[in-house]
This record gives sequence, C-alpha cells and structure tokens, in this order.
Amino acid sequence: MLSILATPLRVGFSFSFIAANTVLHATPLLLLALLKLALPLPWLRRQLSYAIEFLARSWIDCNSLMMCRIGGARIVVHGQAELQAQGWYLVLCNHQSWVDIPVLQHVFNHRIPILKFFLKRELIWVPLLGLAWWALDFPFMRRYTRQQLEKNPQLRGKDREATRRACEKFRDLPVSVMNFVEGTRFTPAKQAQQGSPYAHLLLPRAGGVAFVLDAMGNLLQSLVDVTIVYPQGRPGMIDLLAGRVREVRVHLRSLPIPPELLGGDYDNDEAFRTRFQHWLNELWREKEATAAALENA
Repeated sequence: MLSILATPLRVGFSFSFIAANTVLHATPLLLLALLKLALPLPWLRRQLSYAIEFLARSWIDCNSLMMCRIGGARIVVHGQAELQAQGWYLVLCNHQSWVDIPVLQHVFNHRIPILKFFLKRELIWVPLLGLAWWALDFPFMRRYTRQQLEKNPQLRGKDREATRRACEKFRDLPVSVMNFVEGTRFTPAKQAQQGSPYAHLLLPRAGGVAFVLDAMGNLLQSLVDVTIVYPQGRPGMIDLLAGRVREVRVHLRSLPIPPELLGGDYDNDEAFRTRFQHWLNELWREKEATAAALENA
C-alpha cells in the first residue's frame, strides 16, 4: 500500500514545490517588468532587465534542486563547449521530451545568458508563466498551417517578419536563442510519418534557424550544438515529478557559424536555401551518430 501511495505523494510534493517556486519568483519578476515598461530611461531599463534575469536564474536553480537533489535525476554532460555568461549564442537541440527544457536550463544556467525559446502565441495565457515569459522577452510567434497559407497567400513571410522583430529585442543584452530544430517532440509515430532516416531524430526544419541567422547573424558568437538522450526511455513530466528520471545524457559542442550562411534570402534564393539545408542535414547526421554513442555510453 505504501508503494502505491509513494508515487502520488512524490508527484504532489514536487508539483507543489514548483508551483510555490514559480509564485515566489514570478510575482516580483512581473512587478519589475511593469516598472521597466513604464520607465523610459534606457539605463534604468537595462538594470531592471538584469534584475529580471537574476530572478529567472534563481527560479531555475530551485527547479534544478527539485529535479536533481530531491528527484534524484543525474545529468551527465559530455563534450566541451566554449561558453561565456555574457555572450550571444544560437543553441540547437534535438527534442525528445518536455523534460528537455528543465534539463537544458539546468545545464546552461549561469554559463550562458538565459535561454530564449520561440513560443506559440497561445502560451502567453499560461497562468503566471505566460506573463513571466513575456517579461523575459521570450518571442511569441503565430504559426500558420499550409492550409492557411494556401487560403491566404498574403500571410507568407509574416513568420519571418515576426522573427526579425523578436530578434531585434536581443541586440541590447546578451542572449541565447534556443531552437528545437525538429519543431516537435520525437515519437516513433512521427518518425514513421516523416520517413525519417534517423533512429533517434526527426527531420530538421531549416527555416527557423535561417530566419534567426538572417536577423542576428552578425551578433552571434557561435552555435552551441546540444544532443539529449534518455537511456531509460523518453520520460514525461509526470516521470520527472515522480522521481523516475534516473539519468540524462547531454552532449555539448561549440561550432562556428559558417559565414556563407549569413545574409542570404532563404525564402527566395533557391541556391542559398539548398546550401543551408545541406549544412543543417549534415549537422543532423553528425547528431544522429552522437545520439547513438550517448545511448551506448
């Protein structure tokens, strides 16, 4: 009976811990964000931005405490990457589970600027977190389906314009732009539907990466290539809250951003688009080999 009750009690405790941590940090964070919005002084807004990021890092530290110390997750980092707390990075990663996000935050917290994810516009309505993401200048994007674009051709290019506007906010303070290049979490069903040739990965989508490099390429110091593997199988968030995530393996490496990938027109230049896709597909072939090696480490 005790073993049956153990999992619900652990999940309840972990959820309560994260909820309390979120309220504790998000409340002053939002107050600072409103103050930043109301004050026109650039130097003061900059200092408030640093204070907001300090609170975000503290929130991540507490979540990491729950995940690793209380939940018992062991995160093993392989490889090397040259990282600085004050720098501009493009971070590319495969996407296995929602657990990827707290894992990445744990690995990079205090090592590089706060990871900024491109989020679906609807996520701004998530209680507390949506406003916190807004305060941290996470870009909210409206995604258009192929059917919507076929019905309304004038929507084409809107995502690129939105990406450019979002990236303009990142020019004043160091930033790490995070991109899950596959666009969705890996499942065997999605792998089969795509006809992905990879055992551990879905097919990469080049458009979002190309748009970020077009908007920010002259600022970004390097690309940080991240590969995540869960040796016991891909977990869900309930597994993390229940303490069932025993080990996560993460491989890091720094790569230069090829200069020939900067300043191109991905939408209208077919030769550039082909060259960009070839580069990303080669990166993904290397990532597949890395994932296989991590799984067998």
